[in-house]
Amino acid sequence: MAIPDPNHPCWKRLADGAITRIKTQHLGTQLLCKRIERSTDPITAKVADMHAFFTKWERILPNEVQQLTTV
Repeated sequence: MAIPDPNHPCWKRLADGAITRIKTQHLGTQLLCKRIERSTDPITAKVADMHAFFTKWERILPNEVQQLTTV
């Protein structure tokens, strides 16, 4: 499954708190989820961080990428 475009509504939903519902055993993804959850950055910055992370690690996180549009 491909990473959704940065304009996809799933990113805003994730940045608003849905990212904590992603099920993962990957430590980096767990840390990203906590950082986004606690961040006071604007939504656009959170979306950019998440999109960059998942684009970089897409090949080793197929289960997490699949959850992006469903959580």
